[in-house]
Amino acid sequence: MKNVVITGADGFVGSNTVNYFLKQGVKVLAVDRRKTLRYLKQLENLTYICCNISDTSQLKAEIPEGIYDTWIHFAWDGTSGVGRFDYGLQLKNVLSTVECMKFAKEIGCSRFLCIGSIMEYEISESVHMQGGKPGLKYIYGIGKQTAHAFCKCIASDIGIELIWPMITNAYGIGEISPRFVNATLRKIYRKEPLQFTSATQNYDFIYVSDVANAIFLVAEKGKPFCEYMIGSGRARPLKEYILEMVHVIGTTLKPVFGDVPYTGVETSIEAFDITDTKKDCGFEPLISFSEGIKKTYSWIIGGGISET
Repeated sequence: MKNVVITGADGFVGSNTVNYFLKQGVKVLAVDRRKTLRYLKQLENLTYICCNISDTSQLKAEIPEGIYDTWIHFAWDGTSGVGRFDYGLQLKNVLSTVECMKFAKEIGCSRFLCIGSIMEYEISESVHMQGGKPGLKYIYGIGKQTAHAFCKCIASDIGIELIWPMITNAYGIGEISPRFVNATLRKIYRKEPLQFTSATQNYDFIYVSDVANAIFLVAEKGKPFCEYMIGSGRARPLKEYILEMVHVIGTTLKPVFGDVPYTGVETSIEAFDITDTKKDCGFEPLISFSEGIKKTYSWIIGGGISET
């Protein structure tokens, strides 16, 4: 693995991954639609293309054949907020992902990694449950699961090695999305009420630098047509994570559990298992949840990037 294409490269996890690959001596072609970069900086061995990946004609005009061996696909609209409920947007993501994989094959890439989500497992349980009413919050996960299925069929047909890393929940310095850890830490900082569901559902959070390391190892050593869970390997009920956050920060705010209704399905602890990621790829998480929360909260109170 010497030359890689990374789409969605100027996002929170994407940019951390780009920087990690560069540190390992890999040349990176970063693709994102932002004209003004938010996270990335011009560095040696980094080339940046401003492009909406749904426009494959622009990709074909700007990316030459015979240089890149691996394609890593982060680009996905509607990963948080109301975009998660937009089925039209999520279907566009599915089609763009498939077209990117086909183009990766055309330019000579032997491997295509698309970043999946633990929500794919939740979808299987919620959608196929007798009498289940999964609701709009599962549209994003359905999009990821659909892309996964389409890509696996098409990859086997066109002859490219598909690998599917699945992130549990990433967090860390630089995040500005309304996802759980970032949103909760900012509530603590603003001294807002901490109201949650009963928080008995299982979760796993992993610090963003560990995510970048895992993706590198999966890209380098992962087996074709396999999926690899990227997490801390220490999944537990959400309530335990919340109490640890409050304890680590030392806030006087008291979390209240049960005030917010929870209508989701319970994901089993087994779904978060990272054994294959460790065994096949040599991955070992380095940052504990407490350490990651300290780093992230220090960044927030120090004037971290404001929310958008």
